[in-house]
Amino acid sequence: MTSPADPPAGGGPSGQKRLKLLAVTACPTGIAHTYMAAEKLQQAADGLGIDMKVETQGSIGAENVLTDNDVRDADGVIIAADKDVDLARFAGKRVLSVGVSEGISNPERLIEQVQGAPVHGGSGGGGGGGDAAQASTGGGGRERSVAYKALMNGVSYMIPFVVVGGLLIAISLSLGGHTDPKGGLVIPDDSFWMHVNEIGVIGFKLMVPILSGYIAYAIGDRPALVPGMIGGWIANTGELYDSEAGAGFIGAIVTGFLAGYLVLWIKKVEVPKFARPIMPIIVIPIIATSALGLFFIYVIGKPISWVFEHLTDWLSGMTGTSAILLGAILGLMIAFDMGGPVNKTAFLFGAGLIATGNQTVMGMCAAAIPVMPLGQGLATLIRKRLYSEQERETGLAALFMGMFGISEGAIPFAAARPAQVIPANMLGGAVAGAVAGLASVEDAVPHGGPIVAVLGAIGGVPMFFVAVAIGTVVTALTTVTLVDISERRRRGEPLVGGAGGGEPVLAGVGAGAAVAGGGVGSGAVSTAKSPAAPAPSAPAPAPSASVPQAPADTAAPGGEVLSGYLTEQTVKVQLAADEKEAAIREMAGLLARTGKVGDVEELVRTALRREAQGTTGLGEEIAIPHAKTDAVTAPVVGFARSAEGIEWGSMDGTKAKLIFMISVPEAAAGDEHLRILALLSRKLMDAGFRERLVAAPDEAAILEVLREVQ
Repeated sequence: MTSPADPPAGGGPSGQKRLKLLAVTACPTGIAHTYMAAEKLQQAADGLGIDMKVETQGSIGAENVLTDNDVRDADGVIIAADKDVDLARFAGKRVLSVGVSEGISNPERLIEQVQGAPVHGGSGGGGGGGDAAQASTGGGGRERSVAYKALMNGVSYMIPFVVVGGLLIAISLSLGGHTDPKGGLVIPDDSFWMHVNEIGVIGFKLMVPILSGYIAYAIGDRPALVPGMIGGWIANTGELYDSEAGAGFIGAIVTGFLAGYLVLWIKKVEVPKFARPIMPIIVIPIIATSALGLFFIYVIGKPISWVFEHLTDWLSGMTGTSAILLGAILGLMIAFDMGGPVNKTAFLFGAGLIATGNQTVMGMCAAAIPVMPLGQGLATLIRKRLYSEQERETGLAALFMGMFGISEGAIPFAAARPAQVIPANMLGGAVAGAVAGLASVEDAVPHGGPIVAVLGAIGGVPMFFVAVAIGTVVTALTTVTLVDISERRRRGEPLVGGAGGGEPVLAGVGAGAAVAGGGVGSGAVSTAKSPAAPAPSAPAPAPSASVPQAPADTAAPGGEVLSGYLTEQTVKVQLAADEKEAAIREMAGLLARTGKVGDVEELVRTALRREAQGTTGLGEEIAIPHAKTDAVTAPVVGFARSAEGIEWGSMDGTKAKLIFMISVPEAAAGDEHLRILALLSRKLMDAGFRERLVAAPDEAAILEVLREVQ
């Protein structure tokens, strides 16, 4: 830290200590906003005569990392991030946590606010997620963002346990199991496959407390991890509160949020200075764990047990009613929480009737059990662009688990999108149960899924598979429809496709421009919004099948920048498009001039999927849409201007007038697109550079300005 004798900052009085601040910026989907926020904070600090060092945590790793000396000398720390940032190293410092957009939009205000922010780990301290909630300037919307981020944190840590546990159980059942009327699918106790099965069961037992624990961790930081995990274990262990079925993953979500916010509340309590060091490692975890555990056992658990006991009695009274109605109700229950208390109530009801000679009720349950994982897995295949790469991989694992009657394979999807996935699961499960009831399908063992039919325990095998297939398709189609509608509503887009007649997708592909020339990969695109729209008059029209494209290895005229990825060939003075999707299509056509674009439509879809994750409008009238896809054979970058500007959802509300589009191959991209994004993001913070780009009269002049990017 500078001494009082150091020169004054910003024209202040002689002897005034120069303020030293630190910042960390991070965004979850890339690095453009990360660097945008970093540059804005740095510029604001420089303008105010304040020393600042900013650490960026982008997709290529942390850069300009803050050292122990930096932290020791700092007067405050600003966290502008939309993902978890470990705050342990900032204990004893004033910490202000906000979203990355605040770092871009209001850097001066953040610098002012951090000087009065609570001390992290001290009397006014709060954890990472908690500070974000306390210091938020965004009101209720920011609170929702913290809750959603916490939920996604829990889901991301839970997925490996679901996949590993489920697949090990499925493998052990398929290779070492056999049907038994009393025990369902049975593996001999002394066999190798029983040990494999037991390892898988451990994974399943851990997945629920992991979900709860990491939800709590994202809200209340490390002190919330233990109460969150133990609370999740209690929620999933019904014996602790006299219930045959635990509360499952829904109970884990409840305990995760309760633990996280309970820890935040405890942190606000003033304690003597000597007790502060032991608060986060001893006092807070013990108090929060005890309070949450006892609250669940004595307050929440007893009502859960009572409800499901009476639910079983109600089902028992329905055995003489319509088989279709009973099958639909059991299917709804099986699909609701996938191994949770509602699911187990229906399952135990069906399993209990096998001993009385009634195998049709278990047949209804057996048909519904695999529908959720099969349906969610199928959804990731039929509408891939609605899902991230991790979700698609989880979908494949869910398909495999569904074949073996492991309904928990759908839990990651339900936890991430409960409002869309759970209703879709229930509808598919009800249909499967009703069809099985109508056809009098029987199951002689307490288990479900196609594996039971393969091993000979199902009576009425053809109709069993019909019921499973229909329920699976209903779940998949309902899921993609509801997710699509939800995403469109979130972005304020129309809920139906436009005149193009294409299928509705996450970012509106098919509602916008049509492909000209008919050939995928021809590079011919139209910027018309519908077939009836007049053809725009614009210079440098997009290439068509009749316009020869330059070979990929031919040097472009007029020089090149950004390692040769951007050339005069991929520069356009004026875009014809006046809205985002049309602009992306026009830019894709611009990139296709290079001959490096093998599938224009796939390039457009990938870029729009990226937009659905979060806008690439950076503010300051800049947008950088980007796509990592094998629709291109080599990295390529394009640039175009829009005189009127295009609404891009930028954080500062400005329309995009300077638009870069980056595309790199999926297979061999590495971090190249991130390096390009970082270079552009940093350079575009220079107001003079932007002014020169706007003023350049033609493609050659624009390229000359862009040569400054390095």
